[in-house]
Amino acid sequence: MVGPVMVGPSSSHTAGACRLALLARHTLLAPPTRARLTLHGSFAKTAHGHGTDVALAAGLLGFAPDDPRIPVAFDEARAAGLELDFGMADLGDVHPNSVRIELENDDETLEVTGSSLGGGLVRVFSVRGFEVNLSGAYHSLLVLHDDKPGVIARVARVIADDEGNVATLHSARRKRGGLAMMSIEIDRRLAQYALDYLTHVPYIHWLRMLPEVLSGEAPDEASTSGTEGSA
Repeated sequence: MVGPVMVGPSSSHTAGACRLALLARHTLLAPPTRARLTLHGSFAKTAHGHGTDVALAAGLLGFAPDDPRIPVAFDEARAAGLELDFGMADLGDVHPNSVRIELENDDETLEVTGSSLGGGLVRVFSVRGFEVNLSGAYHSLLVLHDDKPGVIARVARVIADDEGNVATLHSARRKRGGLAMMSIEIDRRLAQYALDYLTHVPYIHWLRMLPEVLSGEAPDEASTSGTEGSA
C-alpha cells in the first residue's frame, strides 16, 4: 500500500489527525492560543499510542503531516503559548476517527468537527455548528450568510468572475430565513479583491478562505489568512 508522506505511525490516526487540526487552525484569522479537543471512538481509544494527540497539536501549530517536529509538538505548543486540553466523548453517529476542536484566541472562538477517513484523507463536517463538507483537497471558501434568495448565485458569480472553478458546493441552514453556511471547494484560492468584495456584501456575516492541506506542504500563513466579514 502506498500512503501519504508523513510522520507515522498511522495515516488515519496521525496524518489525518494533523490535517484535521491544520484545517481547523486556518478557520481562525490568527493562531489559536487555547484549544479543547474532544476525541471520539477510535481516536479516543488510541490517542496516545498512535500519536493522535501530538498530531492534533502539530496541526494546530501549522505543521504539515510530514513535519519532523510532530513528535515534539507538545513542547512546541508550550513554547508557542498554545494551551491544550484533551477530552473524550461520544460525538454521535459519526466516523470512529472523529474529533471536535474548540479553538480560541484573543479575538474569536470557533468550533470545528471532522473525521479522518483513512490514508490521510479527511472530512470536516461541521464549522460553527453548521453542516459543511470540506476535504482539504482544495482551497475552500466558508460563507456564513442570511438565508435568502440569490445568495448562492451571487457568491458563485464572484467565483466565476475570478475564473475560479468550483469542485464542490454545500449549503446548510438551521432554519428557513435564519443563518446558513456555504462551504465551497475551489481549484485555486480566490483573489483578494473577490474576498474583499464578498466581505462587504451586507447579508454575508463571516467568511474564510482555507488553503488545501493534502499537498503535503503547509502553506505560508500570509497566503492562507481568512477574511472577516461584516458583523
